[in-house]
Amino acid sequence: MDFSLTREQELLKKVAAQFAENELEPIAAELDKTHVFPVDNFKKMAEVGFTGIGVPREYGGTGGGATEKVIAVTEFARKCMSSAAILSIHLIAPQAIAKYGTKEQKEKYLPRLTKGGELGAFALTEPNAGSDAGSVQTTAIFDPETNEYVLNGGKCFISGGSRASVLVIFALTDPSKGLKGMSALIVENTMPGFSVGKIEEKMGIAGSETAELIFEDVRVPAENLLGKEGQGFKIAMQALDGARIGVGAQALGVAKEAVDLAVKYSHERVQFGKPISALQGIQWYVADMATKTEAAETLVYKAAWLEDTGKPFTKEAAMCKLNAAENARFVTNLALQIHGGYGFMKDYPLERMYRDAKITEIYEGTSEIHKVVISRAVMGK
Repeated sequence: MDFSLTREQELLKKVAAQFAENELEPIAAELDKTHVFPVDNFKKMAEVGFTGIGVPREYGGTGGGATEKVIAVTEFARKCMSSAAILSIHLIAPQAIAKYGTKEQKEKYLPRLTKGGELGAFALTEPNAGSDAGSVQTTAIFDPETNEYVLNGGKCFISGGSRASVLVIFALTDPSKGLKGMSALIVENTMPGFSVGKIEEKMGIAGSETAELIFEDVRVPAENLLGKEGQGFKIAMQALDGARIGVGAQALGVAKEAVDLAVKYSHERVQFGKPISALQGIQWYVADMATKTEAAETLVYKAAWLEDTGKPFTKEAAMCKLNAAENARFVTNLALQIHGGYGFMKDYPLERMYRDAKITEIYEGTSEIHKVVISRAVMGK
């Protein structure tokens, strides 16, 4: 198994790192302070081609797959977790449409979500349906007279939901069948009856707006059904497998940056007449941080490689997300500790990174849910 990057991937990594340093790092603290979605920066992401990763070039994308997503998201997360989250979560919608959509759906929506600079969103979670997707109550009942689905209900904690123009929504087209009656619909935010409710105040990734969505008799044309009726749960779970690799990349990026910041600071900070990097306690901290982060990187890239080569990757996606997320919390905590009082201050990025890292243990499936997924795969249950 060779994890070395191709020439094109090395170039992508370089471009993503430069973009993160020049465009994302300067606004990271401001996003955290204002909690405002970075509209201009998202358009710049589209101009460079980041928002089209994993989408065929014929539909405005830049091609590539999970590995390219990992490369870009990791570099973004090093400088701005909000921006990394925005990109990672946005890509779920166009990639789902690219995989399951009809030719007409692809032609209509993918150029808008790639080079067009419009934001996409993925809406599954509801107040009573978080880890338990089977408790979804939003309905989309077909009206044969108008050839439309009538969408009613609501979603919560939808990343980018307040800004997205194209959303993949999951609803029950046949409530009597439970999960087997769940379907996926492509919904536009301009459809009558669609509205945005509460925008959440969050602990971290403040620039990635998280919103409540409300559907009141939203009429969705039948041609906007993604896949077939009853395939919604399958589409959601497969999309989440890929999304979990994206979260693993977010966690990996923030951890890698925290290690670098801790090493740099330990060489600069002098106490008792010598840099604190000379202290064995600090050296052991750094050794643990670097080792665990490199292990997380291997798991993330392995999961991406499996997805790109068409092999089963559900277990590995769960493993990489679980491991990288726990490591991000571990590493940002130690990096902040190494910085001492300065790390606790907002003049330094670590207190923000510490808060941002926590969400990777929660969204796209909590760590506890991932342990269930992994144990079932390993134990054959």
